[in-house]
Amino acid sequence: MKAIILGILASFFFAFTFVLNRAMNLAGGSWVWSAVLRYEFMVGPLLLIVLLRGNLKNLLLDLLRRPWLWLGWSTVGFGLFYAPLCFAADYGPAWLVASMWQITIVAGSLLAPFFFEVVSSDNGLQKVRSRIPVKGLWISLIVLIGVAVIQCQEIQHLALREILLGVLPVIAAAFAYPLGNRKMMEVCGERLDTYQRVLGMTLASLPFWLILSIYGYMSVGLPSHQQVIQSLIVALSSGVIATVLFFTATDLSRGDLHKLAAVEATQSGEIIFSLLGEIFVLKGNYPSIISIIGIGLVILGMTLHSFNSGIRRKDESVSL
Repeated sequence: MKAIILGILASFFFAFTFVLNRAMNLAGGSWVWSAVLRYEFMVGPLLLIVLLRGNLKNLLLDLLRRPWLWLGWSTVGFGLFYAPLCFAADYGPAWLVASMWQITIVAGSLLAPFFFEVVSSDNGLQKVRSRIPVKGLWISLIVLIGVAVIQCQEIQHLALREILLGVLPVIAAAFAYPLGNRKMMEVCGERLDTYQRVLGMTLASLPFWLILSIYGYMSVGLPSHQQVIQSLIVALSSGVIATVLFFTATDLSRGDLHKLAAVEATQSGEIIFSLLGEIFVLKGNYPSIISIIGIGLVILGMTLHSFNSGIRRKDESVSL
């Protein structure tokens, strides 16, 4: 249950991303700087946290020992996750981007065969290829049905170009985030804690952000003061607080694909918090009755995931 609660808290702080990115877009800010500035601002606070915990040396040694693994999977997990999300904010409202992002719930389950888990057998502990958690996947589909219901009315008012450019990048990001996160969990193992892993991935993704910032400077110039301030808020809320909370929750679920799927399902809370942000921050419209029904389905899916995870833990403790 602790991992589920941390996941829901993470979804609250992650919602700042969708609302403020849309706000920056409406104010004329470039999606490039929205993406770049978040990760540049994340370095300082994370570096301070790891330094105060006395864990910086071990992280730097690991980065030097396996630079290509860090560079590759951090670029996937952070770069190919966040840049498409910011790009999509230029073409769709916060609720659309946040709701489409929930595909990551199913994406995380579908990626299971790309990973191995340790199981107990007659020959001792063995590594076996993970299987898609079918039961958890069916519960995740309830969440996605809720997302579809929320969108069914609003999406009729969007042009095809807005739908494609606001949806396809989010689908790519939805697969990149859990893939990069899980691969780095494998790479780090028990050697590094959550703070070290988040800082390491942030540092290793900096070359990607440097290239993107050069493109941003050449295409639109420097960001405005307002965009810098809003990006700082996103970096602290979503980049530091939410990321650490979510990665802690996934660390608590390490080796259990069902629990991991449940934790990733909590991120559907982002759509609820984004809707509230759209209303109270961006002065958007209140959700319709149909949208409220969709929100109810999302909450139902999250609850079933938590219940299913709790039942499995109880069964496992009895079998022991």
